[in-house]
Amino acid sequence: MSTIKKFDDLEIWKLARELCVNIFEITQKGSFVNDFRFRDQIKAASGSVMDNIAEGFGRGGNKEFINFLSIANGSCTEVYSQLYRAFDWKYISEDEFKNCSNKTESIISVYNGLLC
Repeated sequence: MSTIKKFDDLEIWKLARELCVNIFEITQKGSFVNDFRFRDQIKAASGSVMDNIAEGFGRGGNKEFINFLSIANGSCTEVYSQLYRAFDWKYISEDEFKNCSNKTESIISVYNGLLC
């Protein structure tokens, strides 16, 4: 078993990065473009997921890493809720909703697995 030496080797961070890219892409078109507050909010929340995972890893201790993972999980759940709003407001298609919500569920699942 190898020791992970960099945050970008973490599977949960890779998933969070994919989510962040997907959120960026969906906010660059349609009605999202002009809803500055909501667009910026969901982009910030998705960025917070990957950034908090990285920061927690960089702190070097398990207790702090777990704390930052918890913050990242909260941000991920926020993105999940915002995706419902974006779908309900017809800012995103059902396929876009499913793609992004599946990523949030994967991140939450990995998070739960890390804590067990």
